[in-house]
Amino acid sequence: MRSMHTVLSMLLAVSVLSGSAFAQQGPPPQGPPQQGPPQQGAPPQAGPQQEQDWPRSFTMDDGTVVKIYQPQPESFANNILKSRWALSVLQPGKQDPVFGTFWSVSNVETDRDARRVVIQSTKVPNVKFPGTPDENFISSMKTALETNLPQTAGDLSLDEVLASLDQDMEQSKMSKNLSTAAPRIIYADHPSLLVMIDGQPKLEANKDWGLQVVVNTPFTIVQAHDNNFYLYGGKHWYTAQSATGPYSPAGNIPSELQQVQSAVDNANSSNAGYTDSAGAAQDNTVSDVVVSTSPAELIQTNGQPSFNPIQGTSLSYVSNTTNDIFQDQSGHYFVLISGRWYTSNALNGGWHYVAANALPPDFAKIPEGSPKDNVLASVAGTDAAREAIMDAQIPQTAKVDRNTATTSVNYDGDPQFAPLQGTDMQYATNTGTPVIQENGVYYSVDNGVWFQAPAANGPWTVATERPAEVDAIPPTSPLYNTKYVYVYDVTPDYVYMGYTPGYLNAYVYGPTVVYGTGFYYNPWFNGFYYPRPCSWGFGFGYNPYAGWTVGYGYGFGWFHFGIGFGWGGGWRGWGGGGWWGARAYRPNYAWNGYRGTGFYGPGYARNRNVFINSYHTNIYAARPGVITRDNHNVSIGGRPGVNGTGSRPGAAVGGRPGVTGTGGRPGGVFTDRAGNVYQRNAAGNQWQQRTTGNQTRPVQSNSAAAQGLNRQAQNVNRGQVRTQNFQQARSAGASRPAGGGGSRPSGGGSRGGRH
Repeated sequence: MRSMHTVLSMLLAVSVLSGSAFAQQGPPPQGPPQQGPPQQGAPPQAGPQQEQDWPRSFTMDDGTVVKIYQPQPESFANNILKSRWALSVLQPGKQDPVFGTFWSVSNVETDRDARRVVIQSTKVPNVKFPGTPDENFISSMKTALETNLPQTAGDLSLDEVLASLDQDMEQSKMSKNLSTAAPRIIYADHPSLLVMIDGQPKLEANKDWGLQVVVNTPFTIVQAHDNNFYLYGGKHWYTAQSATGPYSPAGNIPSELQQVQSAVDNANSSNAGYTDSAGAAQDNTVSDVVVSTSPAELIQTNGQPSFNPIQGTSLSYVSNTTNDIFQDQSGHYFVLISGRWYTSNALNGGWHYVAANALPPDFAKIPEGSPKDNVLASVAGTDAAREAIMDAQIPQTAKVDRNTATTSVNYDGDPQFAPLQGTDMQYATNTGTPVIQENGVYYSVDNGVWFQAPAANGPWTVATERPAEVDAIPPTSPLYNTKYVYVYDVTPDYVYMGYTPGYLNAYVYGPTVVYGTGFYYNPWFNGFYYPRPCSWGFGFGYNPYAGWTVGYGYGFGWFHFGIGFGWGGGWRGWGGGGWWGARAYRPNYAWNGYRGTGFYGPGYARNRNVFINSYHTNIYAARPGVITRDNHNVSIGGRPGVNGTGSRPGAAVGGRPGVTGTGGRPGGVFTDRAGNVYQRNAAGNQWQQRTTGNQTRPVQSNSAAAQGLNRQAQNVNRGQVRTQNFQQARSAGASRPAGGGGSRPSGGGSRGGRH
């Protein structure tokens, strides 16, 4: 395990900017990320300036006023953010400031729920001004910036960072050898619902109900005393002679089913958003039920397909569907499922995979803000795809208390181990918790935290390193997602950890992101049923703010996990994890309605089909012994007034009217990789370069420099729009069903299920 000190040292040693290598590299910062207020005697600090206009400023002891402009991120790996910044320095007695550039290598904390980035500590390896400034001045400026930058910069918008980020994809973070084979794709031309059973139905007795229950499904299927099977969902009962159907609406149900209905309804009503009007409308809809015991996806239209053209392209999309179905001018259909594209010349079969970079070129021309711009994240070469790839590398971070954090692992009988393919390690097969044995040491990942123990049953303590071969785990293994949980740094009291979205089953595959590995993993069943992460069956779609969301065919009334019906805590499902990756993770939810407008353009605020819920999607937030950005509403880094969600009352958000110093408007200040400083002229129609003596010279509008600056300005503006859209969507989500996060249904959180 490489400590954070080592990572910083390596970054500082190899960081070279175009035309200007980092100079005067001092030692990396010592110790963990700084917590608490600035040290006594430090230069006066500006107050928290989250969402205030750029530039932001602080004053040095001698009265020098330093203004910093919006950061221009260059790389974001693990919890290290490398950026360059324009700055201006106005010394006492001077009339005009001097403009320059500084580079920072910062230890950051991220909050993916609130989409904020907080600089905990920073190293400034280089500061550059036109001409040859006094070395003593440069040295004092570095010290001042390292001391003041975390407080002065305040909370940064993750979306603005991603939109401006300029980096190459790290090969180590890319997923390889994922499966692209098409699942069984079922087409229906009327409203239907796909009910997934994980293999052939497994029946177990439920002692509270006195009924047989199908345990290897996230749906409520019971066998009544009349020997018929009954499926309950959406506040409707369906009946069939077999657990696999065919199901039809039930009339009068046996009296023993009333207790089942009450238990399910009570568990669902504990979800604050369940009474949303859209969800209630869905409850009144009786759906046709399609059952599959193998990986499958359901695509459907409301009647015969209705096609709408996409402006500026030769493509059409099917408008009377909740799925992403397109047709090109040759008549071929394309459908997007779990981030993967499939094509066929008919809707009812013959689907085969097409890579994101092999789609017809018009897919990349789908306008942002149009009804189908949500698919742009899955089209190679688009800004949306680039940002999705970068977002998939950004960790959710936390500080784990070595003295109090612990876990336990439940096995179905004595621990059983099997070889972990692709490695010399072994893994436990009869548990729902990832347990790895390497050289006599046992490792486990629970809610994004690595633990270790001398025996399979514990006792478990916080791990200070990961298994050496964890990165070699192949995607054909159900433990593949554990490689995306990292250990960054270790102190006597804390271990700094983090996980990227891969832990939650979201992966970078080639030029886009996908959901799931595409492989099917056999579950464990021997009295207890432990499901494994899945890729298919639930209509997963990507949203730039919520990540991967459960598809439009499902409402809250259909999934009934972890209700605790008297078999030791309920089967392990949505409330307890397993199907979705991490144990406590619940995806966001998209209701059963047709999309109105896209996700990326300014019109996103009108879209109410995906809920940015008011619950946590940060799985660290729910567990004790872990300090993260949004649990316990803690203030991070001693910044007073900053609450756990990364926002303060009254703070303006993204795309703020009249903001100067950002985007390409007058006042916006940017730098290039060589450290040259540029600013728009007063009219906003030409770039000016700052030169020696605080002079300026124009930049030719058709030059490569101007084009690069225009691109930077566009990215900043794009990031502001994304930030604003996220905040609007999140506000809307607060009044919608709360579909994700660390909140669990009543009785949830079990690690397995015995019925």
